[in-house]
Amino acid sequence: MLDRLSHALRTDHPERPAILRHTALGTVRPVIRRGDLADLADLYAAALHARGLGPGGPGPDPGPGATVGVAVRPGPHALAVMLAAHRLGLRIAVLDPSAGPDVLAARLALARPDLVLADAAAQAVAGWARPLAHRADLALPQLTALGPVATVGRRLPGCAPRLRPADNSAPPAPTVGPPALSAPSALSADDDRDSGDAVIVFTSGTTARPRAVVHTRAGLAVGLRTVADLVRPRPGTVVLGGTFFVLVPALAAGAAVVLPARRPAAIGRQLARLSPAHTYLTPPQLRAALATGARFTGRVWTGSAPADAALLRRVKQSGADQAWSVYALTELFPAAAVEEAEKSAHDGNGDLVGHPLPGVRARLADDGELQLTGPGARHRYLGEEPDPWIRTGDRATLTPDGRIVLAGRLKDMVLRRAENIYPGLYEPALHVPGVELVVLVGVPDGNGDERLVALVQPAPGADPQHLRTALRGPLDRMGFARPDAVLFGTVPLAGRSRKPDRSAASTYCARELAR
Repeated sequence: MLDRLSHALRTDHPERPAILRHTALGTVRPVIRRGDLADLADLYAAALHARGLGPGGPGPDPGPGATVGVAVRPGPHALAVMLAAHRLGLRIAVLDPSAGPDVLAARLALARPDLVLADAAAQAVAGWARPLAHRADLALPQLTALGPVATVGRRLPGCAPRLRPADNSAPPAPTVGPPALSAPSALSADDDRDSGDAVIVFTSGTTARPRAVVHTRAGLAVGLRTVADLVRPRPGTVVLGGTFFVLVPALAAGAAVVLPARRPAAIGRQLARLSPAHTYLTPPQLRAALATGARFTGRVWTGSAPADAALLRRVKQSGADQAWSVYALTELFPAAAVEEAEKSAHDGNGDLVGHPLPGVRARLADDGELQLTGPGARHRYLGEEPDPWIRTGDRATLTPDGRIVLAGRLKDMVLRRAENIYPGLYEPALHVPGVELVVLVGVPDGNGDERLVALVQPAPGADPQHLRTALRGPLDRMGFARPDAVLFGTVPLAGRSRKPDRSAASTYCARELAR
């Protein structure tokens, strides 16, 4: 689909806007036009090619291409970099500034980039604006310690040199037919030009042993086609959303994309002014927009966090024709989807997330864990052997007609504001002198989300006030995983091994916070 998008940007109304922005004054302006986005991708491809970056070596198993770390905000530059990397057979390692510098540095040691591409904002977060960025739970290690750095987008003083070619020579783009959203082979991962690595996305694990999801070019293409077949964006319409899986299918279909505003009230103004045919927002974004009186149009899609039937009903009561919840994982996007009417009609226990999407297969392990596989699933975890089945960590049941009903998390991952938080990544850093034991647990907030709480057990004789001071630095470095509350108390233990009982700890924290 990335090849088809590159073709469509040049041949299907290249003069039309590709990405729009809604100004504070209420006007709509193009950020970049379709043909200009294709030109930008060409420029980046030429620049990367001039640096000698390309696919793996010859032979039946050439291995991965060069790795490019990307710390660029969603938008035209990020998408152009992805198109250029795909064209050259490179793999992208996504650098998330909200993960915290220590975690990110440990992750990139596992897949050290040959080049880091960063916009001015990311470089500011890693440099002069670090104190301000901490207030927004953003932090990056010094990018130059990760590899050579180049700037994409506007360059500010103090930034690395811009990514630009010595000339405009780059490998020719693949020859493809007219862009198509689906085909008889749309769910086969064997019809792409190769199955080399496309993208690395870091997920769970620990700082000492990070875990990274590797998607191949073929698997990524299947995921994009699945989204296109599910959503079916139409030419000439407007789509509100900012993720890669929104941008590519929408632009390939000839739609224009508007990136969501940061403030809920501004999202409401975007919805009122643009009347998008499709809107993609996380459940926290939906709740915040609804609280400002936002009105919706067309079809609304949400995911990345639990979305109950009540939230979807509120969206439809606020004007949407349909409201869909999408079940997806870093390892498999998307996996299942359900519309509000079907979700509301479910009268059994658990959270109905719908039928597996075409090509996705589901099974249950002996302990009730949901396992998924399909041609769009991740190929492997970096450094591990391929395994076709994904262990989701969710308890589930399957209805007689094959629909998936979730019954809670099997392990201890916390899901807060559409972000997955893995306690094992951050707990070791909180064991400062004077701390005997600490656990990070989720506490339901009554709104389908969780609060993250650090339960700290002081060592005998330790002064809690001194501990709060000692913990301030490690807490500041946790990025988006910074707890909502820090409580001091005894961590419950269970089992013969006397491991922390996270369920009991969550219950204790909920009781303390309710006082």
